[in-house]
Amino acid sequence: MSFPLNVYLAATVFAFVVSALALPRWRGWCLRTGLVDEPGHRKLQDRAVPLAGGFAVMTGLLFPTLIFALLLWVKSAGGAIGNSAPGRETSEGLRPLASVLDANAASLLRYGLNRRALELLVILAGALGMLLVGWVDDKRELRPGLKFAGQLLIAALVAASGVRITLFVHSLVFQYAITILWILAVINAFNFMDNMNGLCAGLGAIGAWYFAVIAAADGQYLVALIAFMTFGALLGFLPHNFPRATAFLGDSGSHLVGYLLAVLAILPHFYTTRHPRHWAVLIPLLVLSVPLLDMTWVVILRWRKGQPFYVGDTNHLSHRLVRRGFSRTLAVLIIWLMAAAIGGFVYLC
Repeated sequence: MSFPLNVYLAATVFAFVVSALALPRWRGWCLRTGLVDEPGHRKLQDRAVPLAGGFAVMTGLLFPTLIFALLLWVKSAGGAIGNSAPGRETSEGLRPLASVLDANAASLLRYGLNRRALELLVILAGALGMLLVGWVDDKRELRPGLKFAGQLLIAALVAASGVRITLFVHSLVFQYAITILWILAVINAFNFMDNMNGLCAGLGAIGAWYFAVIAAADGQYLVALIAFMTFGALLGFLPHNFPRATAFLGDSGSHLVGYLLAVLAILPHFYTTRHPRHWAVLIPLLVLSVPLLDMTWVVILRWRKGQPFYVGDTNHLSHRLVRRGFSRTLAVLIIWLMAAAIGGFVYLC
């Protein structure tokens, strides 16, 4: 049975709408609680900007997930939506989505969830945990070691749930080590790329899109759904962040985006009988090559200058494009185009 494409579309649109509608609410909350980015050294804005993006993206991912889970439960418990009197009010509210989630899709999702329920719960818990680590850092500016410890703990829990990189090496120690290293690297790469309006969220959306279509093409519908919802949630935030920002991701958002993309790069099987890609191991590296190479470049540069690698500067690709005469908006668009072109090459090959 093939998975219905309209479910992917519904998941994307649902996540987009929820994220876009949630952002103003989270923005107001951030203003009331003082969770804002103040103007200052290396800051490009001239006013305080709420750090609401991560909360909106998480809402755009979590709420549709819960609704789809509720739909599956209603279908399992009461048969066809709307037929049973006790659940009539819930059923009526879910009717539009129920028409999308037909018996075929529901059967496939139940099968997938039964197999990967623990992994998915840990992934969502890890996303909330990473959001929390970033939120505390936004509020109190955590010491680098303490922030790294939080990232490490969450990455280790994800690996322990079974979401691991194997590289065809049958060593559990190796699998844990490479998985944790990958998650930490991608989180910090996206955190580093959060230096201009729309840059981090846009790169996250591009990466999520390519992981979604690769997974969907190989029939990995559960992974594809998560990736499409991530893509939709990030798109819902982007109009509030680019080209003029009324909200930032903050560390909470950049940690969340990096975490989601790191996990989405692990979940799919890139080498399948349908698509036997001999260079499958390189696909995640290529799709996320722009933020990973940018991080590698600035870390090496800071190391050569004798500076701590975690102290920010203006040597990122975006800053260098601006120094060459491009506007900030055009610099971001150029980097998006680079990432999209590399992802397109990966998908077509």
